[in-house]
Amino acid sequence: MDVNFKMLATTSFGLEAVLADELRTLGAQKVTEGVRSVSFLGDKGFLYKANLSLRTAIRILKPIQEFKIYDEVDLTKSLQKINWEDYLSVEGTFAINAVVNSKFFTTNSHYISLKSKDAIADYFRHKYHKRPNVAIQNPDLKIHIHIQHDNLTVSIDSSGDSLHKRGYRTATNIAPINEVLAAGMVLLSGYDGNSHFIDPMCGSGTILIEAAMIAHQIPANINRKGFAFEKWANFDAHLYDLIKQSLLKKVRNTNYKIMGYDKAPSAVLKAKNNIENANLDAFITVEQRNFFETIKEVDGPTTLLFNPPYGERLQIETAPFYKKIGDTLKNNYPDTTVWFIASDFEGLKHVGLKTTRKIPLKNGDLDCKLVRYDMYAGTKKK
Repeated sequence: MDVNFKMLATTSFGLEAVLADELRTLGAQKVTEGVRSVSFLGDKGFLYKANLSLRTAIRILKPIQEFKIYDEVDLTKSLQKINWEDYLSVEGTFAINAVVNSKFFTTNSHYISLKSKDAIADYFRHKYHKRPNVAIQNPDLKIHIHIQHDNLTVSIDSSGDSLHKRGYRTATNIAPINEVLAAGMVLLSGYDGNSHFIDPMCGSGTILIEAAMIAHQIPANINRKGFAFEKWANFDAHLYDLIKQSLLKKVRNTNYKIMGYDKAPSAVLKAKNNIENANLDAFITVEQRNFFETIKEVDGPTTLLFNPPYGERLQIETAPFYKKIGDTLKNNYPDTTVWFIASDFEGLKHVGLKTTRKIPLKNGDLDCKLVRYDMYAGTKKK
């Protein structure tokens, strides 16, 4: 049986607790939240499962060594103490990503990446008179260098491309939302497939797809072409296939509807194409409709979650726009739990409804809030 080892899952600001809950549900041990990251213990099979399943992780790193360092000489010496042939063939390719937050290193992260690359290349050259090549695209090994104060953590990246690249989205709109953030919003809303779900400004369909995958318990990254760990020397293809099949056996059906609207015909077409790519066209319906002219057409509890234009890249007058959102919700969507994300906090005041929750998030570089409004049939008292 494989022994457990430490791993680190990175995520977006505000989704740390959601990711920690995902990891505990999957069976991770010693789950600890950090800043935009969650550390945990698991074995090789769990590393495969985490990459396939986690909806709010950006990548899964496996730390291999830690050192105390105070300058570039320490960095080079430390990196050359690692037995790199355990992870990389001299005929292979590698790439390095660095993150630096230290008073001992005033140079930028790119420079540290270059120094780290030279140190690893020299390790092979001195030992084998040959060195592996650097490959930015699709390397055999991705190495992550993290310098925090006087602590160097060297990790290998098991994911490869960011895990937000699910493999289903081939078409996007002007201001698309990241798949990891979309899944995080759905999970924060509490939606689990046991109510109707509507995205009334669905764009290219990302929120709808993530909601459907959650409702049907479909692994988040089942449509990806591959992961970095498949190139590792200790990759166990049989174990990976067993885990994949085990996850697929948990897929279920739900009797509730998942629906999307958008007023732009081009957005509707893109959404339908992405939904088809995700093999979810049997579970999601998308129509060309203007949200402000819609009413709730399903009976029973409903989650309405969306990403309206922010006024950053899509030019709108936010005050009247948000007021119109509030009026439509109040008049047309009784018995509905409403969530949407916004970066214009002044604009939110014009919605005219009382928020029952506000969750700070980041959408790219934008500070945002995911806000909740509870719409009732009649008055709240009734």
